[in-house]
Amino acid sequence: MSEFTEKVESELLSYMPESENEDVKKLLESMKYSLMAGGKRVRPYLVGAFARLCGGSVESAMPFACALEMIHTYSLIHDDLPCMDNDDLRRGKPTNHKVYGEATALLAGNGLLTHAFETILSEKAVSLNGYEKCVKAGRVLAQCAGADGMLGGQMIDLESEGKSVTAEHLKTMDNKKTGALMIAAAKLGCISAGAGKEQLEAAEEYAENIGLTFQIVDDILDITSTAEELGKPIGSDNANEKSTYAALLGLEKCRELSRELTEKAVKALEIFENDTTELRNFAYYLLEREN
Repeated sequence: MSEFTEKVESELLSYMPESENEDVKKLLESMKYSLMAGGKRVRPYLVGAFARLCGGSVESAMPFACALEMIHTYSLIHDDLPCMDNDDLRRGKPTNHKVYGEATALLAGNGLLTHAFETILSEKAVSLNGYEKCVKAGRVLAQCAGADGMLGGQMIDLESEGKSVTAEHLKTMDNKKTGALMIAAAKLGCISAGAGKEQLEAAEEYAENIGLTFQIVDDILDITSTAEELGKPIGSDNANEKSTYAALLGLEKCRELSRELTEKAVKALEIFENDTTELRNFAYYLLEREN
């Protein structure tokens, strides 16, 4: 995975625009600051892994992976803003608005959002995948990032602050807020490889389950870990009066549920003819991660 992460980061930089205008340079610097701030690169990794599983190549899927990581990064910049979670740290570094100011951070997020679609429809992406796959991938990314996906989940999250909600309510929120981009990652890899409907459906089931696991483990770590280990503040959900799985179910039930979801994800891989060891191991890695 570390080798893939290095490849993604090199490719991400290659897609970023340049400008001679000093003011625009500040915007691009702000975009790159968050885009290259590290992180596990879970979503682009999934794109590549599903492309390989379905008989495609990481090279062809890479523009799709980079576009998705731009969307993910823009969402983090906006999540950290004072009007949202008001966080000071992200991946162990000051959040974008703490370095560049709130207005520039807002524009940096917008810049990454729009540049993601320029990337997924770029000449390079088309030469590697063809127009039809790029259009299909662009539509999947837009759907998963929009009001019926990640943004919808974020809105549910905001409206839930200070309220007592059910575990089912949290599941709906997290299937959108966290799960939608995981689903996008799996489907983008499949699309690049030319996978069929059955494979796309299985990939979506896998991604939905690991996405929910990812969020539950996040809730656990927000209680059991430290800011140094996570690279971001802990206890922010409690400070913002947000309901979490840990608060509703308790740590032991959360651990049990995350294990059940991981097994469901692994089972979804059974329809694939090629070796699924990489994605099975990845599901267990997300379950057992410590940051």
